[in-house]
Amino acid sequence: MSRLRVHNFCMSLDGYVAGPRQDVEHPMGVGGEQLHTWLFATAFGQAMLGNDGGSAGVDHAYAVAGTTGIGATIMGRNMFGPVRGPWLDDPWRGWWGENPPFHHPVFVMTHHLRPALAMEGGTTFHFVDAPPEVVLELAAEAADGGDVRLGGGASTVRAFLGAGLVDELHVALVPVLLGGGERLFDGALEGYAVLPPVPGEGATHFRLTRQGADGHARAH
Repeated sequence: MSRLRVHNFCMSLDGYVAGPRQDVEHPMGVGGEQLHTWLFATAFGQAMLGNDGGSAGVDHAYAVAGTTGIGATIMGRNMFGPVRGPWLDDPWRGWWGENPPFHHPVFVMTHHLRPALAMEGGTTFHFVDAPPEVVLELAAEAADGGDVRLGGGASTVRAFLGAGLVDELHVALVPVLLGGGERLFDGALEGYAVLPPVPGEGATHFRLTRQGADGHARAH
């Protein structure tokens, strides 16, 4: 069965995973782009930008781990784009251009449905209005034996954590202060163990694992 994994979820020292006032000009909120500086310094991040070079150390290894064995992705509508409410006549097609980096089925959680959007490179966005348990079941089936990666935003990850569905959560703690924005952790988080931190070149990496899990995410 598929496991549900969160990777490279970046957090500032003061606890924010996005800055304030997210919009088209500031998809990560004002100042939020600082959270990804460590990622784009790696060879993995540079390859995403179509460049050569970049570091190949600890940060690179964590970045690569987020794509290994993944067969489908789940994300919230806020991660897919800045549009709120009903879709416009010329609907948003994502931040990533015509060839998104996923190359597998992606399930976008939204209350406003629209037809599936097939892109270049094997990515198809499916727009679903369902509880986390149901969305995970759909994604696990589409993953065809691979694991499912859970993307942002923070409220989406919190919903799956609250339902006890996340098997592994990787948080990259970045040495910046945002002073405001959106938090990932809001109140107690029960049922998860924190593994020892691993310092990287530009971030410190923490992994949380679901206690008592048999290694598989379950569809409820």
